[in-house]
Amino acid sequence: MAHTLTLQSQENVTHDTHRYVFDRPEGFEFQPGQAAELAMCRDGWQEEGRPFTFTSLPADSHLEFTIKSYPSHDGVTEKLPDLAPGEHVTLDGPFGAITDEGPGLFLAAGAGVTPFIAILRKRAKEGDLDGCQLIFSNSKEKDIILRDEWQGMDGLKVDHVLSDEDVSGLHHGKVDKAFLEAHANLSGQVYICGPQGYVDAMRDAVKELGVPGDRIHTEEGW
Repeated sequence: MAHTLTLQSQENVTHDTHRYVFDRPEGFEFQPGQAAELAMCRDGWQEEGRPFTFTSLPADSHLEFTIKSYPSHDGVTEKLPDLAPGEHVTLDGPFGAITDEGPGLFLAAGAGVTPFIAILRKRAKEGDLDGCQLIFSNSKEKDIILRDEWQGMDGLKVDHVLSDEDVSGLHHGKVDKAFLEAHANLSGQVYICGPQGYVDAMRDAVKELGVPGDRIHTEEGW
């Protein structure tokens, strides 16, 4: 069912990522990890809907999305930061294949972390992060979304991996089978989100390390 939302506020999260807060339609329900299609109510953009993940919690009075902009795409994510409070978007959803199936390893690359934000926020609020680990891959330190929030989640083990910078206290390089074998707790569920090449590589790696398919969760099926 489609809804029209009004933007209440937006703010920078990183140099290229923004937090958007909208009103919440009465009776609208979703689960942490799910997404919806958003389209701007502007001439020429009403049919340009794109999927974005809810980063608010089901109990919140508002709807929040944390969205990275990609200027090189010349598309929706480039235009969204121009939205001013009071403007409208349409929402169609929710949908999505990643929901909380239990504690485990969260493998994210870049904006692929967004389905995990609400899941881990809910677990943090409930004091239920034991057995949860986030391995978060980015190009540079400035690209890390919600770094301070991750570090402040009591019980969450966090490993940041940077491909293009060598920063003290953070891993440098890329996540592969050897990295996972050395640093990852693979005893629980495994959640994977990011560019398709990353998702495929991580799925293959954890399978090779003995994780059965029914414990591996990705966004495929949207």
